[in-house]
Amino acid sequence: MAAFVTGEGNWLPLAMGTAFIAIGVLFFAVKDTAIAQRQLILSLMNLFTGVMLLVMGTGHLLAVTTKLLQGTLRGSAPLFFAIGIALVVPASLIVRHTRAILAAADARSTVVFNAWMAITLAVLGIVNLPLAVPAVCNIGYTLHQRRWVGWAIVAVDAVACIGLFIGGLIFLASGQTFEEFSR
Repeated sequence: MAAFVTGEGNWLPLAMGTAFIAIGVLFFAVKDTAIAQRQLILSLMNLFTGVMLLVMGTGHLLAVTTKLLQGTLRGSAPLFFAIGIALVVPASLIVRHTRAILAAADARSTVVFNAWMAITLAVLGIVNLPLAVPAVCNIGYTLHQRRWVGWAIVAVDAVACIGLFIGGLIFLASGQTFEEFSR
């Protein structure tokens, strides 16, 4: 179990698989209700982003804790815990906010939570920028004014998420560490 928790390639596919399941459950739970299409799409996009990054952040915290307990953690434990918390807090707010989007498209909070997430990922390094794409797409979708722009944002988000998922599966199948894989 410790090997799975500390495996660098395990968390992205798990996080994205969990997020795909979460949006499927939400979609089928509300498909027969009178929710506006724009609100439904925004809530699905936000739920996906929040769940994916919540699982990633939780996985990071579990891996740091496991390595700390095993005595194999290289680096600053407080810094690594701060990174995990910096991911988990905005991600959990995005997940929680999904209900408010379904009730009434709350644009201001949606933009704030997703901007917080995207900025956090950008600050954590250039390697995390692909993970910030869904949060940026959520902001764009919240603020768009034209129907075709909204659909273009949804398409970019879908392509980015599918690309991340495929990339995560390739990384998982490689069995390499991040440093070995990125060379």
